[in-house]
Amino acid sequence: MKITQINVYQVSYRLLDQKYAWSRGHAVTAFVSTIVRISTDQGLKGYAEVCPLGSAYMDAYARGVPSGIEEIGPLLLGQDPCQLNVINSIMDQALTGHNYIKAPLDIACWDILGQATEVPVCTLLGGRYVENFPLYRAISQGSSGEMADDVARFREEGYRRFQLKVGSDPDKDIKRIRAALKVIQPGDILVADANTGWLTHKAIRVVNALEKEDFYVEQPCLTLEECLVVREHTRLPMVLDEVIKGIGPLLSAHSQKAMDAVNLKISRLGGLTKTKQMRDLCESLGIAMTLEDSWGGDITTAAIAHLVGSTRSEYYFTTTDFNSYNDVHLAEDAPQRKNGQLNVPSGPGLGIHVDEKLLGKPVLTLK
Repeated sequence: MKITQINVYQVSYRLLDQKYAWSRGHAVTAFVSTIVRISTDQGLKGYAEVCPLGSAYMDAYARGVPSGIEEIGPLLLGQDPCQLNVINSIMDQALTGHNYIKAPLDIACWDILGQATEVPVCTLLGGRYVENFPLYRAISQGSSGEMADDVARFREEGYRRFQLKVGSDPDKDIKRIRAALKVIQPGDILVADANTGWLTHKAIRVVNALEKEDFYVEQPCLTLEECLVVREHTRLPMVLDEVIKGIGPLLSAHSQKAMDAVNLKISRLGGLTKTKQMRDLCESLGIAMTLEDSWGGDITTAAIAHLVGSTRSEYYFTTTDFNSYNDVHLAEDAPQRKNGQLNVPSGPGLGIHVDEKLLGKPVLTLK
């Protein structure tokens, strides 16, 4: 089998809740998502998606994705999409870094491999451990009252895990966390996610003020060294996210006992091939994982569902259903949340059918 054509599309999503805000004053109301379609000489088509959370969250620029694919895509034409390590080697040799550009090309090849072998991607990733799994809901930063109300609202919809966006003024963040803790019930999970927004002295104030409470602290500061300082001052479990950029940082953090769980984002790591490597390593090291991406729609949600479905349950911490946040759906059969749970697709490949009419005209075609 050979890759004969690569089409790149860009679609816009708007938030159903109008605004999503997190640390350092960052906020978004809409997204540009890049959809990649890889076609083969055997008639199979693989789809994937990459949707950065604006341009300020991490090293990813949505409008730059087509330019990056234009750089490396021609080298993939004529290659066998089922040779995943070969595909990744070609991309890495042609372009240093820029994993978010490589991720959709890698994932589209997984979709093709699943269709060619007539099995779901989760089977290829190691096997289906679960049919469905619990989700978290991200709570956009606002006043303590607004955030507590949002927790209550989404709890009514079936969510039992909540990621509270903090990382601003310590006094305000303490109020936000306390307000949310009053709303959740036994068995619920609350994660206070600072998204690198605190300096160490501010983070220490927050964790000390809430030292007797039951919640997780996620990525309090910008660097691993700063997060370690905070960890020395708290008994609260810690999740690391933004600093986990590859196997090296993961092993460094683990050796320093820096965290209790990590967040693995598929676009930051370069796709499912490299995320699987890190997922398997985390299982071997006994590290719990949030498995997700920075943002996305139906295609990203399907890819994440397969990754979670192939992960041993005891090491799964949480994920979210990004397609429930957006106003546009590209695949009617994409997994949809029900009572705070998401199903793992059962069809071959990603197990979804993208409505090509909704993609518009490609912004880039390579053949």
